[in-house]
Amino acid sequence: MENSGLFENRQAEIDKVLEGRIFRATSEVCAAHNTDVYVVGGFVRDLLLGKASKDIDFVVVGNGNEMAEAVARILKVRNVAHYKHYGTAMFRYRNREIEFVGARKESYRKESRNPVIEIGTLEDDQNRRDFTINALAISLNNADYGKLLDPFNGLKDLAGGIIRTPREPEKTFDDDPLRMLRGIRFAARFGYYIEQKTYDAIAEFGSRIGIISQERITEELNKILMTEKPSIGFRLLESTGLLAYIFPKLLKLKGVEENEGQRHKDNFYHTIEVVDRLAANSNDLWLRWAALLHDIGKPRTKRYEEGIGWTFHGHDAVGAKMVSKIFAELKLPQNEKMRFVQKIVGLHLRPISLTNEQISDSAIRRLLFEAGEDIDSLMLLCEADITSKNKEKVCRFMRNFEIVRSKMAEIEEKDRLRNWQPPISGEYIMETFGIPPCREVGIIKNAIREAILDGLIGNNIDEARELMIRKAAELGFYVEKKI
Repeated sequence: MENSGLFENRQAEIDKVLEGRIFRATSEVCAAHNTDVYVVGGFVRDLLLGKASKDIDFVVVGNGNEMAEAVARILKVRNVAHYKHYGTAMFRYRNREIEFVGARKESYRKESRNPVIEIGTLEDDQNRRDFTINALAISLNNADYGKLLDPFNGLKDLAGGIIRTPREPEKTFDDDPLRMLRGIRFAARFGYYIEQKTYDAIAEFGSRIGIISQERITEELNKILMTEKPSIGFRLLESTGLLAYIFPKLLKLKGVEENEGQRHKDNFYHTIEVVDRLAANSNDLWLRWAALLHDIGKPRTKRYEEGIGWTFHGHDAVGAKMVSKIFAELKLPQNEKMRFVQKIVGLHLRPISLTNEQISDSAIRRLLFEAGEDIDSLMLLCEADITSKNKEKVCRFMRNFEIVRSKMAEIEEKDRLRNWQPPISGEYIMETFGIPPCREVGIIKNAIREAILDGLIGNNIDEARELMIRKAAELGFYVEKKI
């Protein structure tokens, strides 16, 4: 395989990959049909970088659907999905997604993301690629097997860490505005620099993102969030102006106000720093969303109070209420994942508040009860939320968090409060007193739960039943039969 010398130390590894069954089978099938074939795009980029890639894209100068079927038969793959409008076919092989596409060229209507597709050459196919580092191709043809085809100096950009479009960036982004988000995602993923003309075009054509479906935009946001340092992507989204179109509520966190010499921190930059700090310790997408949204309620709760300064009272509760609507707008799931984010956002101040006071068993019990199995995730976010530049302050908070963790472990060992339910159920109360479902059943049940959490009674059936009887008597109910 020919290259610039920058990747010569990986030549043996690259050659070994290209000798794999999927590549040899594809080469043999296309040779038998007198059809040229190339492996292209992200797989080639990642192969040169020494990174794992789960997807492989083949460009066939001919009928991609027919070649996919023929290769699938050799590999003993039964199910091949065909997308006739785009001339593509796809199947899974050994946990990899394999796609075949006929070489093509595309043209676009101004108002639509859907291209008009025509049969083309490999050169046409490379011309339509989003960035030079994704326009690289490797021949799988017998005459030049393993040769790198690099018409736009993508190898040089790959080595230099540059995101650049093959053609004029204005044309590239006007045709397919999602490429703007992809460019920012690649910059975030690889820590690359967006070349100035490409950057300027993103800033100019940001409004075009409106023709892209929310699902595809959110998929890119998720991928940016899952990079090693998500703040790179979010800083670029903000500086290019794209964030104003795709997530204006997050942009409202940006800015600093001053009153009587008192300033508050810029909550946008604080937020993306928190996301970075959390990302260093967790690959959980939904916990990263909780970090991104943990202060989302601050713009609605910001007040300046004489003698106190800037306050954001209740921003945790306000933010938790906003999560459902934000998830709906971004087409994120409205299920237990959304409820997890809601819970973490709503509770994110609780562990911090415990470090500012004498920690009581009761406060720890309540935190364990409300957080349940998500307590460890909550603590990770709280620790990431300490972004002060004052090292002494940070050390003090972290020491206090260790005290909170130690106290939680002690009480959890004793009381087993994760996913805990009180020993007396509503059904037990109704059967004991012979009453139907009513408000008073909830009052009795809540009294038992609060007494256990406050440490007034033990977490056992005997003490809970005794309190149940006393509380019911106050409400005018008496034991109808012994349970």
